[in-house]
Amino acid sequence: QVEFEESGGGVVQPGGSLRLSCSASGSNIENPVMGWCRQAPGKEREFVAAVTGGGRVTYGNSAKGRFTISREAGKNAVALQMSNLESGDTAVYFCNTGGTSCSPLGYWGQGTQVTVSS
Repeated sequence: QVEFEESGGGVVQPGGSLRLSCSASGSNIENPVMGWCRQAPGKEREFVAAVTGGGRVTYGNSAKGRFTISREAGKNAVALQMSNLESGDTAVYFCNTGGTSCSPLGYWGQGTQVTVSS
């Protein structure tokens, strides 16, 4: 069993910033790839960013240049710093171990809502 603690979602104006945080604990994970996928209403899940246990980072097209993912060394904890947010970033953001494919076979948190609105 894996448990996630996610925080940092909320409402922000276009051009603003938010920071999402996530930590995972459990007996079934060991230094996994951790990252974020998002899902907007009526749309499929979309890969945002992920980081391996060794620190290798991958970003989805929508995140490049605006979002930064970081991971605490030796821990199953990641943060996503989002800047220059746009209305198209409005979605539920899920911390997960599903990798760049947002695989449902990974472990997933409950999600945190991010709303970008003026």
